[in-house]
Amino acid sequence: MKKTLLTYFFIILCCLSGKLFSQTYQLTGNPIVTTGWDLVSSANVSGGDFVQLTADQGGLYGAVKLAAPINLKYCDKWKVEFDFRIDGNGTTQFGRGDGFTFWYLANPPTGFVSGGGLGIPANANGLMVGFDIFNNSTEGQMSKVHVLYGTNNLPAGNFNIEYNNTPGSTYHTPDLNPTQPFVGATYKHVEVNGETDPTNPTSWLIKIRIDGVLLVDQSFAPSGGAIGMTTGYFGFSAATGGASARHSIKNAKIYIDKVPILTNTITPFVCVNPATGTGTIDLTSYNTQFVANPANYIISYFGPGGTPIINPTNYTYSGNINITVVVKDPSSTLCDNGDGVIKLTPTPFAAVDVTLTGCNNNNAGVAIFDLTTAAVTTVLGVTKKYYPTLADLNNGTNEILNPAAYPSPVGFVYVKVTTPQGCVSTAKITLNHFAVVTVNDATLRTCFIETNPSTGLFNLSTASVTTQGGTTKKYYPSLTDAVNGTNEITNPLTYTAPNGVIYIKVSNGNGCYAVAKVTLTVIAPVLSAVLKDKTICMEDKTTLDAGPGFSTYLWSTGATTQAITNVGVGTYWVKLKTGDCTATQKVTIFPSEQPVITNVDISNNTISINVIGGTQPYKYSMDDITWQDSNQFKNVPRGDNKIYVKDAYDCEPITITVVVPNLINVITPNGDGVNDAIDYSSLANKQNLVFNVFDRYGAKIHQGDKSTRYRWDGTISGRKVPTGSYWYSVTWNENDKHNTPFKYSGWILVKNRE
Repeated sequence: MKKTLLTYFFIILCCLSGKLFSQTYQLTGNPIVTTGWDLVSSANVSGGDFVQLTADQGGLYGAVKLAAPINLKYCDKWKVEFDFRIDGNGTTQFGRGDGFTFWYLANPPTGFVSGGGLGIPANANGLMVGFDIFNNSTEGQMSKVHVLYGTNNLPAGNFNIEYNNTPGSTYHTPDLNPTQPFVGATYKHVEVNGETDPTNPTSWLIKIRIDGVLLVDQSFAPSGGAIGMTTGYFGFSAATGGASARHSIKNAKIYIDKVPILTNTITPFVCVNPATGTGTIDLTSYNTQFVANPANYIISYFGPGGTPIINPTNYTYSGNINITVVVKDPSSTLCDNGDGVIKLTPTPFAAVDVTLTGCNNNNAGVAIFDLTTAAVTTVLGVTKKYYPTLADLNNGTNEILNPAAYPSPVGFVYVKVTTPQGCVSTAKITLNHFAVVTVNDATLRTCFIETNPSTGLFNLSTASVTTQGGTTKKYYPSLTDAVNGTNEITNPLTYTAPNGVIYIKVSNGNGCYAVAKVTLTVIAPVLSAVLKDKTICMEDKTTLDAGPGFSTYLWSTGATTQAITNVGVGTYWVKLKTGDCTATQKVTIFPSEQPVITNVDISNNTISINVIGGTQPYKYSMDDITWQDSNQFKNVPRGDNKIYVKDAYDCEPITITVVVPNLINVITPNGDGVNDAIDYSSLANKQNLVFNVFDRYGAKIHQGDKSTRYRWDGTISGRKVPTGSYWYSVTWNENDKHNTPFKYSGWILVKNRE
């Protein structure tokens, strides 16, 4: 057998150049996928990530195998890996049994096979690797690996891989129960590697590991029906008899097939140097045409008769020759592939004339050409030099040093092409221009944005900058951005901007472009020049007039007239339309500020009113009829008097009640009950009432307050003051909302008998 064993159960076929296939067969997934496999007898999938070959019952058989046979004729190495679990309680009489087998058989099992054969039928031909847990000789438990590369037909009358000892084709490990028992709840991982024995190509060198421990490492020769076998079925089987166990398999992978190559045959262009009659070629330069990642493989080259090519990077040829390419997999996962061929057929070399067409962008007069894209030859590995004239090419002068970005009007350049073999040819490259994209500048006007009147909302796509069809437009804030394709305006339909310009790059189907300038004009708001804020009395009404010249009016009151009347204090707006734009103008009617009486001075029968706030001049009255400019009222009678004050707006006057106390100018504190004291206790209900008496030098000699009941009897600390005149003042805050300060002052004569 010359084959490789690839992962089984789930088939993935990758077609390579319509000829070669790399195949993978797997049993993986959760739930496990068995597409392309046959479940035989009691084998089943119960929704988990494993295939159960048998349940823990006696007299069962189960197998899973590929539905189609696999031909391994050309494979000289292979690898198999899988996880197995053998568990359960077994039977009372015999315990657990019997085990399972991985196999590649020409005649796989199709029906029940007793447990002693591990699910392998008599006379099965191929490779069998059994994992046995029941010793048929002692009827006890064990853990052994049996390998048979041949026919399961021994011993006669009791076909059992356990007892087959065909020389060179079998192997049986010692009992592994003490170190690696097969039975248990944990899955065990098995790896089987094989490759052709170089000393005997019909034999396999096989290595078997369980959980990384090497158990088998030797050569096996085919025997019986395995000799010359090239086609078989991969699979697993298990059986129970008098003993029983649950046998489960998962994560199985069988690797087969050659290293996949992308193509079988490569026919590169080659020529011979006329001077020598030979050419050289780097065979390794074609590795990527055989495999995508050459570094992962060992690639060898062979000439006629299988002669190894020692220096493939500089191989010399003179006539027609086929080079055989062998791709090896150093990981020993895939078989070698020797199907690759490089066919060398020297032919004369001639470059061809071509035409390049470029864009005369923005009608600049030149296009930027990438001369290296001119397909003057299909030969790989050539070198090219470019010249502005044929004479320059012939003389080797004025070589074009920027061929990837060569600016040129309509015209010609010339290229000298040299193959890796030294063959030379020249070609003419015609340089043409595509039709110019025609654009014109444009202007867009739009109404201001009310929240930011210096800006407007533009739909840039409405700018009529070209009449040519089949064009696309992109928008940019500057000419440099438009040319370089940077800072593109991504919201051209709703572009907010002040007065200014933007640029539109108009491109056609050839990728050519021209740039148009678009002037943006924000129509400024037009407001009423006559509509102004007003100040009126709180109780008054007025008229607001926006003036003529607007096409429509809409007031915040709902009115649509030029003016609105009978409106009081408050804030109003009016929408004024001019052309297509509407401006909102606010106007406020302020209430006039009322004057405030700050304090009242009463001197004998003269009252002085002090006022702040409002708008001067102030007017004063004691009857709300007769008004005066002076803030003093004389000869005011004793008792309560009402004072009226208003400002220049002539609004409802403010009023205050002024108490002019009863005036006593003489006291005779002699205890006769008549004029014995000056008494202001009648003002005790006023706020902050203070009654002070001063001598003629201004020194305070008495303060009347609540403790003295706001009176003075002409004494200081119980001693009578000298007869004479004294001054006094009475201050308080009126019980109004402004707590208006009042001050009453006067003089008094005290007559004390000495």
